[in-house]
Amino acid sequence: MATAPAPEMLLDHRGNPRATVTMPLAYEQSRLGLAFHEAGHAVLSMAYGMHVLTSEVMTWSRGADGWGVTGKTASEAHGTNPWQYAAYCAAGEIAHVQYLLTSGLWTQERALACEADHDREQAIDVLADFGYRLSHGCVPEGGKSWGMVQGMARRKIGLLWREIPTVAHAMDERTLLTGDEIADLTALANTPLLGGAA
Repeated sequence: MATAPAPEMLLDHRGNPRATVTMPLAYEQSRLGLAFHEAGHAVLSMAYGMHVLTSEVMTWSRGADGWGVTGKTASEAHGTNPWQYAAYCAAGEIAHVQYLLTSGLWTQERALACEADHDREQAIDVLADFGYRLSHGCVPEGGKSWGMVQGMARRKIGLLWREIPTVAHAMDERTLLTGDEIADLTALANTPLLGGAA
């Protein structure tokens, strides 16, 4: 395990500390679960035509408190359909829960610990900036609920489930994958960056 990531890596898009939760699993299972979370983001991002820069899982020692784990996927989303962007945001949590289900690790407590409020709030804020209404807990007039977006992500993850574990296991082994490495692993296209090559 490495040292803790830079403090800004533990902040949400608003600059606030991300919520921390206890995942009642062994270290290796928790790390792999976060790799599935990031693989969900990366694979859906690529499937929706975004350019993926990197996707990584990070773990570090917290001394007597055990260890911490987080991840990050960096994508270029210009020109992406707003609802597909929202589904990309939801994909991490959905892939993480699917990992628990397929590994025989699912419990209600563990599934609740997969909740990624920071991803949901980022989707709500980004879509609002472009005039789209996304809400948690209700369907706003002319918009969608977070549950509807999770359904979109769940369907897409079902279609791409072969690719997501492939990326997750490679990420768990290597820690960081570039978008081009993910494209090689999945046979998905990593759309070129707008304005030039990556």
